Amino acid sequence: MLILLPPSEGKTPPKAGEPLDLTELSFARLAKTRKAVLAALIRFCRTDPTAAAVALGLGPTQAGHVRTNTQLKRAPAAPALDIYTGVLFEALDAGSLRHAERARLNRLVAISSALFGLVRPDDRIPAYRLSGDTTLPDLGPMSSVWRGQVSAQLELEAGLILDLRSGTYVALGPVPSAVADRSVIGRILHEHAGKRSIVSHHNKATKGRLVRSLVEASSLPGSIPDLLDALSSLGYVVELQPTRKTGVPAVVDVIVSEI
Repeated sequence: MLILLPPSEGKTPPKAGEPLDLTELSFARLAKTRKAVLAALIRFCRTDPTAAAVALGLGPTQAGHVRTNTQLKRAPAAPALDIYTGVLFEALDAGSLRHAERARLNRLVAISSALFGLVRPDDRIPAYRLSGDTTLPDLGPMSSVWRGQVSAQLELEAGLILDLRSGTYVALGPVPSAVADRSVIGRILHEHAGKRSIVSHHNKATKGRLVRSLVEASSLPGSIPDLLDALSSLGYVVELQPTRKTGVPAVVDVIVSEI
């Protein structure tokens, strides 16, 4: 099973540690593009910091992120789960997992990244600023840079795929049609007074708790029906929305009533 997560825009820089080593990252097929994106980001931030701030969506008080990007090859690196912060990762609370559960989490989860394509939770990376909807002058939109390669990587992954990424990061590498029949998109819906809607904060928190629940479970689902049964047994209210198009994953709605 593979669970796909979005990253967080907020990141916690490690205070110490060895710098990034691209050769140590998982998904080695992405290495060449990682090197190109890293070089282009550093070059952009060094040569035109004002334009870089605009492209990265940074305000006047966030200029430090541009300077941070210029030091990415020398900055301390740490496991991705220690770098990414935000609602989803706080709800996941990986730091409180037992050793065996943390190892299972690292096997099950891949985090989407505009800089690295995909990373495992324990891959060591520096804190960086680069969103999935950014365009770099030398390379173009990140979706164009990564789409084919990340999708090709997903096609190589065995077993069930649960895609919990946001739309911006799905664009970096959609689940390919070849594995759509064993893939499902997870969607969190808030139900109130008979109406359902997507609420950003609760959406992220529920995804974090859901991943933790699956990691703590004694067995892992191997098919979409198994996933529905597993989530139901873990206390989640779920509904499957079958796909109407060949090559497009089904959707599983997780219904929550409290925010």
